[in-house]
Amino acid sequence: MDKFTKLTGIAAPMPLVNIDTDMIIPKGFLKTIQRSGLGVNLFDEMRYDRSGNEIADFVLNKPQYRDAEILVAGDNFGCGSSREHAPWALLDFGIRCVISTSFADIFFNNCFKNGILPVVLPQEAVDYLMDDASKGANARITVDLEAQTVTASDGTAFHFDVDPFKKHCMLNGLDDIGLTLEKVAAIDTYEKRVAAQFPWV
Repeated sequence: MDKFTKLTGIAAPMPLVNIDTDMIIPKGFLKTIQRSGLGVNLFDEMRYDRSGNEIADFVLNKPQYRDAEILVAGDNFGCGSSREHAPWALLDFGIRCVISTSFADIFFNNCFKNGILPVVLPQEAVDYLMDDASKGANARITVDLEAQTVTASDGTAFHFDVDPFKKHCMLNGLDDIGLTLEKVAAIDTYEKRVAAQFPWV
């Protein structure tokens, strides 16, 4: 998992509430267990018409937001089913941070495990950043995990809270496998001791 320290990038405004995981990645694309390749189908039913053509007025199809790395979204982002493909699709598209007033719990935790930082801010802060993001590609937002701040293009900063353990994992690029590998020396020592004590096992 890539480290997340400080990100300055284009933010796409998505002022919809209750964006569920089926909107993020429809169930028809859940047949794969690969984390790559899902970005093209992110928000598929909103991005494309029935013939597979892009819908021009969908935010991520607009030229100024095609390289967005941050989403500023409405309340209750990631609700619905618990599919891990949702953060996979966001990450494969290039989204590294989602800002909202609230997230569904399972989606929220899945983001941290996949290198996406979900930032919870008060409504007035989200409204401010939504307005800033609406200015287009020139209005870049900075998310600083170490300082726990989100800074708008005009320099206005908002502080956010984050669990210290999740912050440690994000700063160091540690998913569940990475956390286990940090203990590999202790695991090897244990395995050798058990093998010596119980050679018949």
